[in-house]
Amino acid sequence: MEIRFSLSPASLKTPPWDVGAAPPTFLAQPPSFEDNVTDTAKPRAQVDQDRGSSFATQIENEQANREKGRELKPLSRLLPYVLRYPLTLFLFVIFLGLAATLTLALPGAFRLVVDCGFGGASASELCTDLLPNAELSTFFLAGIGLALLLGLVSALRFYFISRLGERVVADLRKNVFNHLLSLSPAFYVSTRTGEVLSRLTTDTTLIQTVVGSSVSVAIRTVVTTGGALALMVVVNWQLSLMVLALGPVILGPIMIFGRRVQRFSRDSQDTLADASARASESLTAIETVQAFTREEQERGRFGDAVETNFAASLRRIRTRAYMTAIIFSVVLAGLMAVLWFGAIQVQSGAITPGAMTQFVMYAFVAVSGVGMLTETYAEVMRAAGATERLMELLSAEAEIEAPVDPKSLPQPLAGRIRFDDVTFAYPARPGEDVLRNVALEVAPGETIALVGPSGAGKSTIFQLLLRLYDPAAGAISLDDTDIRDVDPVALRNALAIVQQNAPLFSGSVSDNILFGRPDASREEVIEAARAANAHDFIMALPEGYDTQLGENASTLSGGQRQRLAIARAILRDAPILLLDEATSALDSESEQVIQQAFERVSRDRTTLVIAHRLATVREADRIVVMENGAVVDQGTHDELLARGGLYARYIELQFGASDRRNTPETE
Repeated sequence: MEIRFSLSPASLKTPPWDVGAAPPTFLAQPPSFEDNVTDTAKPRAQVDQDRGSSFATQIENEQANREKGRELKPLSRLLPYVLRYPLTLFLFVIFLGLAATLTLALPGAFRLVVDCGFGGASASELCTDLLPNAELSTFFLAGIGLALLLGLVSALRFYFISRLGERVVADLRKNVFNHLLSLSPAFYVSTRTGEVLSRLTTDTTLIQTVVGSSVSVAIRTVVTTGGALALMVVVNWQLSLMVLALGPVILGPIMIFGRRVQRFSRDSQDTLADASARASESLTAIETVQAFTREEQERGRFGDAVETNFAASLRRIRTRAYMTAIIFSVVLAGLMAVLWFGAIQVQSGAITPGAMTQFVMYAFVAVSGVGMLTETYAEVMRAAGATERLMELLSAEAEIEAPVDPKSLPQPLAGRIRFDDVTFAYPARPGEDVLRNVALEVAPGETIALVGPSGAGKSTIFQLLLRLYDPAAGAISLDDTDIRDVDPVALRNALAIVQQNAPLFSGSVSDNILFGRPDASREEVIEAARAANAHDFIMALPEGYDTQLGENASTLSGGQRQRLAIARAILRDAPILLLDEATSALDSESEQVIQQAFERVSRDRTTLVIAHRLATVREADRIVVMENGAVVDQGTHDELLARGGLYARYIELQFGASDRRNTPETE
């Protein structure tokens, strides 16, 4: 059973070989109960895949609905994140208003400079009437001061909006990650790690660009463009009509091409996520890739994904290029026409050179604003696509939620476990029961071994006990308290689990053991490591308990990684211990030592073991045999052999029929 604690690619990897084919020879496992007993039940991997398919279907349906009409509406989901910081938003608005005002004041200053410094006698008289005691230098110094003030205000505007954008994206990333941790492990069976990480990083970066830059530019541009258009009318309404006539010609391409840009941006982001997922798969399984000399094929797979992303990006770039070419051609042609007509008016004396300069500057602000809005609109549409993808993750519903009024487990917890006629089917296949009327009671401190063929429901017992799923019928209780009435966090704190392939995390040896109980002391960590027979090899590492392991502790052997996982569970010191083939990766000598450690730590706690090695099975207080989702037999090793049922057949297949009662202690 695989329980994922994080988004580490190593914990979500998919092997590069065909999962339907036989595994490589050197990966074959020793003979086990599942290998020797024929059963037609589904393999566990297939069950997990079915379990996650509903999440994939949910995302596909949402994507199909959005294909019908992509707009800016997804960006409205970001508004609550922005409104969390009203002071920063207020300061941004203040400095944005000042920057826009100063930008619109500059053309007026230039008009005075031109008319008063370069104009004729009539212009000089106008300046004298306007500012009778001012020197010529005053106009130039005022213009320089205005420009410096505009630079300062613009810098403050940029600082506050950039800070707001970074803060919003940081909150969004944390919210998405927190939500991902609340989803069932089945979600990650149907959703590749690279896809999730791409949404969590690349898509949020796009949103940061928009919130921290593009939106600011867009708002500033709208304000300055609107102000420039109004002031253009004040300066010369005839020329203004010519500029305003360009509006519909410019807005048409923006609306037509803008939506196509968003659609192609979404395709580009999706194909980039696919390329990231393929790279994650190959690099996570790099040893297997190299062992099977599949480098060339993996290069081809990744290369194809990159080329697909390039083609999607090229469609977006080409569309933006068309839009930019059309808009700028129209704008520049219109501006030249305005300048031509304006030059005629200056020559006729209808307006002064300064007024024409002022009008041209306002026209430039308006026209460049339209061009800037074109670019910004394309970026905003890209961010809308990224927001859609993130909201799809946030819309994936957590199947298990804490009750409104949770009950507390008895303290101290005795560890009595009861399954009362539990029936369960995974949501993807509601008609196929994985467990059927399972009735099982485990006494406090009892050690139970669960055995049975693949698909019998053993791991499902653990998953239901951890409340990763709820049963369709029946109830599960701890010390007579229904676990559905308990907060899942409190429930899981009462359990410690060691999986067959327990994941380790980047960090030190000590950090990985402390994962079981972060507040434990170094002495307790060492004691847990000794109990798991891990202390000696840890001390042989370069920095002992402070040695950095890297991703998935790939520098350690399988047995060493398993012993660290066992130490982690021992340190947790929970009243209920769950072991899923916990000693499968150990050699016989280490297994004996670990078995002794398990005997010590299980004396005062309830222990459930999924095991196929006889040494573990024989030491259990009771063996529960499962087949086709039901408990078919239970008893001690000798009792089950005497009854000659499924368990006895397993022993015959594994060790031969001669003297079954004298089977060896280890495989």
